[in-house]
Amino acid sequence: MNNTGNQTAVSEVSTLLVLRHQNNTVGVVKSVSANGEVMDVRPENKGSDALIRIDASERSFAEFYADFYHRLRDPQDYSFFKVREFEAYEAAVGLQSYLDGSTAVEKEDLRPYEVSIDAVKCFRNHKTLQNDGMAGENMPDKKSSFVKYNANYRFQVEDVNWDAVSEMGLDMKILEKLGAVEPLLRGFKTPMLVPVRDGDGEEGNCVDARLQLRLNDDGEVVLHVHRVKKRVDFRKKFMGHKLSKEDRRNLLNSGNMGRVVDLVNPITGEMVPSLVSLDKLTNELFALRMEFVRIPKMICGVDLSSEQREVLRSGKPLFVENMVSRNNRLFNATLQFNAEKQWLEFFFNRKLKEDGFEFCIPPTFRGVTLRRWQIEKLKAGESAYIRGLVSKKGKKYQGYIRFNKEMGMIEFSFKKPFK
Repeated sequence: MNNTGNQTAVSEVSTLLVLRHQNNTVGVVKSVSANGEVMDVRPENKGSDALIRIDASERSFAEFYADFYHRLRDPQDYSFFKVREFEAYEAAVGLQSYLDGSTAVEKEDLRPYEVSIDAVKCFRNHKTLQNDGMAGENMPDKKSSFVKYNANYRFQVEDVNWDAVSEMGLDMKILEKLGAVEPLLRGFKTPMLVPVRDGDGEEGNCVDARLQLRLNDDGEVVLHVHRVKKRVDFRKKFMGHKLSKEDRRNLLNSGNMGRVVDLVNPITGEMVPSLVSLDKLTNELFALRMEFVRIPKMICGVDLSSEQREVLRSGKPLFVENMVSRNNRLFNATLQFNAEKQWLEFFFNRKLKEDGFEFCIPPTFRGVTLRRWQIEKLKAGESAYIRGLVSKKGKKYQGYIRFNKEMGMIEFSFKKPFK
């Protein structure tokens, strides 16, 4: 497409969209307040305020964003997206429309498009991203790659060192047949195990692994190999943490440890509060710092209370009723944050309580906040009387509740006692 001189000048200026996780709304960034809050303009107020204008070159943008990010008081409350200034409002409208009609799983697909502070830091440390050795018979055709794969993915086809990939016994065609290229470019692990050549380099000697593209400390894109382990060695400490019997049971049962633990950063030695989950394909433990644990305010049409969000943030499972599926059908499920997937996962019709795994008592029931004496009765396995419930038709009703420890949910009955 041919651009006029004017259009070229405009396209070199970028700005930021902000997604507020608390209320799932999108705005165009205007500035940062003195107390570290993002000030933005809603799409419907187009032209009412001056927006942040950023030189779109990689170096200028990296310098700007690093400073911008560290001025925020609670950066984990937001996600940011880099867009061209002249299409900012249109992009904001489109992003809001996508969010309003998406499930929690679909919203997770936005992650590769976010501006990553880790990627920015790597870029600043390295100054420039160079991809030596890109030319060669293993390098895919750039033109066709851009057409086939979204240019807004976290990584691009030409970012990949295909010579290094070839040494693993893989190439573009093999990864495409497996359906692994798109997840890699998005920054995710391959959803399937991929056979890679073993470290001894001998032909035909392969191991199964999940692959993931990452930025190393020099700002270079490398293919990280997560090899399959026969089993998890629970005898060894994980980042300084000795796994208890309860930790082991939880990890083997649900894949999640189910609590916040302090782990030792192997580089700095600092203690870092984190959640831990198990990759069941590779038997690899994965930790996520609490600052990166994001719990949405709404999940599948259900508004989560601050108490419910705190339960999920602490890694515990939570039973949620009357969520809405893509087909507009109501469903119930147990939710729990998975550190390896970095998002909530759903457990359907499954008993998570095995060998002592304990659910947390939900703080609310059908929109009514439970009193302390009610929660104490539920913890003791007793029934508790509850009033103030409202039916879908607006009629008030009351009855008795009991906590099902096997399913992690509160059950209701109009009569006492439960049988």
